[in-house]
Amino acid sequence: MPSSASAASRPHIAEWFGHRIFPTVASSGPATSDQRSGRCPFLTETLKTSTPCVKAPNSRGVCTISATSNGPRQDWLVCPYRALDDGLLADIVRRLYGMPVLEPVLIRPVVALGDHAGKSEILSAVYGNQRVFVYFQDKLGGEIGLPKTPASPELSFDITVVELLPAEHDLVAAASADPALRAGKYGVFELRTMDFHGTYKNSVTALTNALDLHGDRFPAVLADNPEWAGRGIEGPNISNVFKRTFYQIAFKFQVTKREASVGCALALPQPVWDSWQPFLGAPDLHEQADGAFRLLDDRESRPTDWIYVFDIDTEPGPDGTPAPIRVSLVIGTDAATLSRAAFEVAPARAVEHGGDSDAVAEAIARRLSRYLPGIG
Repeated sequence: MPSSASAASRPHIAEWFGHRIFPTVASSGPATSDQRSGRCPFLTETLKTSTPCVKAPNSRGVCTISATSNGPRQDWLVCPYRALDDGLLADIVRRLYGMPVLEPVLIRPVVALGDHAGKSEILSAVYGNQRVFVYFQDKLGGEIGLPKTPASPELSFDITVVELLPAEHDLVAAASADPALRAGKYGVFELRTMDFHGTYKNSVTALTNALDLHGDRFPAVLADNPEWAGRGIEGPNISNVFKRTFYQIAFKFQVTKREASVGCALALPQPVWDSWQPFLGAPDLHEQADGAFRLLDDRESRPTDWIYVFDIDTEPGPDGTPAPIRVSLVIGTDAATLSRAAFEVAPARAVEHGGDSDAVAEAIARRLSRYLPGIG
């Protein structure tokens, strides 16, 4: 196939080291600098120091995959660090902790406490009456989880956030070198990336070699050879991700219903949410006064569990920085409502198949009629 026709139909790496390379190619100074240095702009911004991509060589630098599996071409998230966005984290924290939309909030990875400047910033904010939160993630302090027991599985939380508060016995110690703190309530964020069939290795190798060979001309040459970003990449494994995710998120929605927790939020990229619709029976959504939604007939006024649906802009941010994340849908829900959608609504709609008759019975009758013409 000509390269233009192939580019229009195949999955491709959409963002490499945080910057777009398909269907358009970013050519800004920050894009070239991040790609040539192998730097992750999201971990770099989070940790306030230049940080390389932490992925394995075969997938080094791959953030999102552009694919048409839902019909239109969409960017599917394949790296959790791509979603390290201050705006998204702050929005979720404010909602979980019941804070006003515009209330100032400081959110830092827990590893910031290991740095003198980071720790000073956090302590000053806590004793300056600002709401302060730290979070644990795989490469940022390690995941928090539940150990396996004879009656329950082992599970880890993608991101666990906890509020830091002044120690009750040390409320006047703001002037001391290291005021005491205490941990407040915790919340859980789950982020669902997508698994893809095939391998990223061939595309990553082609992109790396082209960058080495063409240097500053890399963006222009890549724009003329878009197939480099699509070598060996196949479609998303949609059904597997839903099955793997659904049990875990329903479980985590339940285990965070504790006095010490403020609840759980699931962050889903828009393509993943779209791909889940058949598994959930394309549930009805009802908008609430605050702009959030509820599923089916749920009217819970103060849910503790949330689904955040987000997408990545197609245009880069100011000064050539990575494209920002935009929240498109916020849904208050719980494990029972999600389960009803998946295990009652979707099966009923599958059998009815848009009508009043049983789709399974109709299929059996059609097959039997090949052998027994005129069967009732």
